[in-house]
Amino acid sequence: MGKPTVFPYGTPFLFKVALHPAASAGFAHFLHYVQLLVLEVPTDRKTHEEQVHAALLLCYTTTMPAQQPWSTAVEKKASDIHAVSGLPLMFRIDGDLVSEGKTPLTAKQVTELMQQFLSDAEMKRFERDKDIDCSHLTADGTRYRINCHVVGGQPAFAARLIPRVIPTPEELQLPAVVMELARSRDGLLLFTGPTGSGKSTSMASILQELLKEQALNIITLEDPIEFLLPPGNGIVQQRELGSDFASFPDGLKHVLRQDPDVVMIGEMRDLDSIALALTMAETGHLVLGTLHTPNTVQSIDRIIDVFPAHQQSQVTMQLALSLRAVVGQRLLPKKGGGRVANREILIRTPAVSSIIRDHRLAELSSVIQTGAAEGMVTFEKDLKRLEKEGIVEQEKE
Repeated sequence: MGKPTVFPYGTPFLFKVALHPAASAGFAHFLHYVQLLVLEVPTDRKTHEEQVHAALLLCYTTTMPAQQPWSTAVEKKASDIHAVSGLPLMFRIDGDLVSEGKTPLTAKQVTELMQQFLSDAEMKRFERDKDIDCSHLTADGTRYRINCHVVGGQPAFAARLIPRVIPTPEELQLPAVVMELARSRDGLLLFTGPTGSGKSTSMASILQELLKEQALNIITLEDPIEFLLPPGNGIVQQRELGSDFASFPDGLKHVLRQDPDVVMIGEMRDLDSIALALTMAETGHLVLGTLHTPNTVQSIDRIIDVFPAHQQSQVTMQLALSLRAVVGQRLLPKKGGGRVANREILIRTPAVSSIIRDHRLAELSSVIQTGAAEGMVTFEKDLKRLEKEGIVEQEKE
């Protein structure tokens, strides 16, 4: 960094752009630190200009990275923030990791950032368990889903930005058939895909649309709470793991006594959660849930295989009767910036029910390929649509 512009003694601190472009986002906070640091530099400095220069350098190398990630992430339209001790601050923008400068974060800086969103109790839990999931709401109303962890004995965290406004199904290009299935008000509607593929966004969009159309009692079990759903004319009870329920199985056991119309499960992560979700879906409730599987067929396989062999026959029967659809998602870079969902959709038809019941899962791929009339689509066919409509770049052969 070159020597910044300096001013005679008594000149107001109006050199934010001369220091660094990122300073403009948090100027008030930055100005506060500069003035404090001017008073704290060594007293053997010979001139006021040297004091200012030292303070600016100290501010840049110690406080700027720790103060800027939240506002900078919003400005850059990033989807994620990565703060790892010993590495520069990183943002994920349109699917790519982008470094914010070259100055590595210290363990102290990462800890100071974590103290902005972890309570004292959560910090103690993190120090004990070395891992914690939480959420954070900044002053500008932006929410973050955060995982704090330890790397090489040093603190780190990854923060996912949650859009303030829930997109509509039309904005997400969610096929109309998926909304129609959600309006049926019973059965299991699964969203699958890797972390960061837009599963939570799609579910929130569906729930928001349902609340616009009718008064419903919607209960969500999340880890942590992401999108804040407006209740409309109904009831929205968003419950968070740890603070509102001890585990997903424990939370799900009592949901049926809470008179729900719709239940959203942030992640169906174990046998008990999946079993309870299937039971709710077959007893007249709409259940939305997620799985971390790469495609729709493997999602069916995962659900069945999580159960011991002696229970798999019963589970396949439940799944064949209660499944509404499986929506697989991947996010692709859009032309002009941003990302768009590439989807695969498996819809339960009599043929699909029969295949699941008889455990002939290898046949499901061909059913999806030939099921366009029912609203089914493969990843490959949906990608061709996105290319044809000019939404994404065509793949080079």
